[in-house]
Amino acid sequence: MIRTLGAICLMLALAWAGPAAAQRSGTYDVTGANPDGTQYTGTLELEQIGMLSFRLTWTIGSETIEGVAMVSGLTFATAFSLGGQPSMGVYEIKPSGEMVGQWTIMGAFGGGTETIRPRS
Repeated sequence: MIRTLGAICLMLALAWAGPAAAQRSGTYDVTGANPDGTQYTGTLELEQIGMLSFRLTWTIGSETIEGVAMVSGLTFATAFSLGGQPSMGVYEIKPSGEMVGQWTIMGAFGGGTETIRPRS
């Protein structure tokens, strides 16, 4: 019983730490679509600043967007300002460390999509 409980605790700890461990500080490639359907590409600098928290800097063309994020389970949630408007995104973390999700500007009637891929 104790051995089984220990194994279960270890598995739960590894599962809980997994997504955060998959997200590493570094440069990521970004592809996405704006709410109007126009496509974009760029990079994301991800800096881990806590066990579950990150500082973000997107570079899309000549625009720099700064924000923060946290990981919870398989979800990577972001908050940032776009055009002076509060904005947020929610991404699913894939086993490869890739994140796929949606983002929106608060009060907008639509959103964009984005894929974030770790550089090899």
